[in-house]
Amino acid sequence: MIRVATFNLENLEEDRTGDESPNFAERAAVIRPMLARLKADILCLQEVNGQERDGEDRDILALKDLLQGTRYETYSLTSTKISNGRDVFNERNLVTAVRPDIAVEEVRQIRHDIVQRPVYRTVTGGDGVPDELTWERPLLYTKLSDVNGKTLHVINVHFKSKLASNVPGQKINNFTWASAAGWAEGFFLSSVKRVGAALEARIFIDQLFDADPTANILITGDFNALSEEVPIMALRGRVEETGNGALAPRVLVPLENNVPEPSRFTLYHHGQGEMIDHILASRGMLSAFQHTEIHNEFLPDESIAFATDRKFPEPDHAPIVAVFDAELIGGPPIT
Repeated sequence: MIRVATFNLENLEEDRTGDESPNFAERAAVIRPMLARLKADILCLQEVNGQERDGEDRDILALKDLLQGTRYETYSLTSTKISNGRDVFNERNLVTAVRPDIAVEEVRQIRHDIVQRPVYRTVTGGDGVPDELTWERPLLYTKLSDVNGKTLHVINVHFKSKLASNVPGQKINNFTWASAAGWAEGFFLSSVKRVGAALEARIFIDQLFDADPTANILITGDFNALSEEVPIMALRGRVEETGNGALAPRVLVPLENNVPEPSRFTLYHHGQGEMIDHILASRGMLSAFQHTEIHNEFLPDESIAFATDRKFPEPDHAPIVAVFDAELIGGPPIT
């Protein structure tokens, strides 16, 4: 069996002076058992902050500390990087951790490499000059194989949240909008960023299928969208939507459909469970699929968690695990 997991760690960070949130030790004491329960062979993480040391590149030091003494201590770690190719981002990095005996053949981060930045002129605020929009984060792609040559394409994502993007002149402060129309435009901009990143991911997936029509592909992470919303529908490429049966081999399937609906959620918001984290699989992976687990038993209500300055030590997203029979994935088995 091979277990693939995704987990948004909610701004994993070292201790900071004056921070009233739970300290790192408190968070690690809660998160480490959650990671142990995943028993993941491939672990896709979101919201991993970077830390700096004098004279050294910015690195994911808090995560490396978190993984000390766990099964993931010896896993290879790939992370998103800023343009210099050395430093990780200050906040919200994507990290893919891979079992040591699974080879990492290629790593790429993709943001506007396929889809150019769209140009937009704000309506409710700003100077009316067209400006280019950008996705919040790159896609993190890893091409994996074992000693027998089996290839697996893993895409780790974190799309823009549904919080409205800033519109110049339309914010009174960080939490207060000057007008409902300004908020609506900011909400629209966030939607463009989220769907745009999904479009770029889907085009990249089609490129993988162009190179290998039977490619084993997983796209996973925090999509900030339900499976019936536009970003996920764009990625799924269902025949019902394209109207083209010849594209059926390129359809992606949300693996949470295997979980009973009452338990199918990864986020609580105002008491309502929402499934906004996903693992989507190509048909080659689906043939080996066994089951999905959503570890949401202790999930806090994130809207309540942020009602005060004191946050819960556990992340506000539940992790997901998809389990596959490695011998049934196309090609030689990963052992």
